Amino acid sequence: MTTEPNDTPRDDPKDEAPQFVLPLVLRLERTAPPSRTDALETAARAVLTILSDERSLGGGEWAARMRDWQDARIRKVVRRARGAEWRRAAALPGVTVTGTCAESPAEVRVHPPVPLDGWPKDLARLQVSGTELPEAAKPPAPPAPGVAVLWFNPDLEMSAGKACAQAGHGAQLAWWALPEADRKAWRESGFTLAARVASRERWRDLQPSGLPVVEDAGFTEIAPGSATVIADHPALRAAARGA
Repeated sequence: MTTEPNDTPRDDPKDEAPQFVLPLVLRLERTAPPSRTDALETAARAVLTILSDERSLGGGEWAARMRDWQDARIRKVVRRARGAEWRRAAALPGVTVTGTCAESPAEVRVHPPVPLDGWPKDLARLQVSGTELPEAAKPPAPPAPGVAVLWFNPDLEMSAGKACAQAGHGAQLAWWALPEADRKAWRESGFTLAARVASRERWRDLQPSGLPVVEDAGFTEIAPGSATVIADHPALRAAARGA
């Protein structure tokens, strides 16, 4: 079982390293907000996008910050913005990822990591708590065969912002666990994935599967050590079955 490095014990040596956070900003206008599912999937794809961006790799302009962030606890914070707030956030270095929903697609801006106590002012002023999103009028369809799925724990309730961060954690764990060939194929697909709440039966079946599991540190909303997401990528599933 692979768990989110952010969720190691509080006295872990990683705490001694400088702490960074990956900021994600969800566009949330007063009218036509995105559906919760599309926002979760878009946040996950945003994390994968910045992990694989050439500016995050090797000698890229974001690479040092990405390494520092990943060497400490892996923290992600999702904030919301509208109107001028969104335009200011979009003007900062980063990448905007758009959802796949035909009606009111989600937009998420992911920025390179910043020090935990050193947020840019145009991001620091954004709201972080209380983000709620409606579900689409129709329940999300079952995931297509062969698509990576981020399965959420059916027994946990989280705000949309918290859930978006957990989706990003799950996608990152899957990315880390994949060999380069499968990373390349996923990237070329546009990071196709689905985010769904598992049935209790499916969740029980997934837990001993050997797939990556996000265990939350318990800083906000839910108890420490809670398993929030299981990352079910087809290549990892095949590897787990063959182990």
